[in-house]
Amino acid sequence: MTTDRTTQAKGTGQYAEVNGINLYYETHGRGRPLILLHGGLGSSEMFGPVLPLLAERHQVVAVDLQGHGRTADIDRPIDVRLMADDIAALSDHLGLDRPDLVGYSLGGGVALHTAAKYPNKVRRLVVVSANVRRDAIPPEMLAQQGQVNAAAAEFMKDTPMYQLY
Repeated sequence: MTTDRTTQAKGTGQYAEVNGINLYYETHGRGRPLILLHGGLGSSEMFGPVLPLLAERHQVVAVDLQGHGRTADIDRPIDVRLMADDIAALSDHLGLDRPDLVGYSLGGGVALHTAAKYPNKVRRLVVVSANVRRDAIPPEMLAQQGQVNAAAAEFMKDTPMYQLY
């Protein structure tokens, strides 16, 4: 089974040294800049099915967030506020003029914090399925999230998330 869902959109994968992290991103298409931020345990491939359509009218920058996909983890917490700093720094690194941000789940939290902390660096914001506060997450979801650790890797080996990672 192939897990590469971006083959329809030919992109260029690169790394940017920002905030002490070697952040992986791909660029697709041309036009108004649009940064895509994936959900937890995923990678930029989460957007594979819609990427070709978005790239028809946008310069799409699909990012692998800290500790996800091709971006290695570093010695700091996985925290949406810190990852927001990474996205603002990536935008500066690439010379993007107020890109639009689209974030799903974890990426939605990163997008929200990026827009809140750096309002002059974001034009439009689309947030999908993101939590704004930890106490807004149902207890059963928190319990499930707490089970995602190194011991869970064996159980996840047949999942698309594991295969992409």
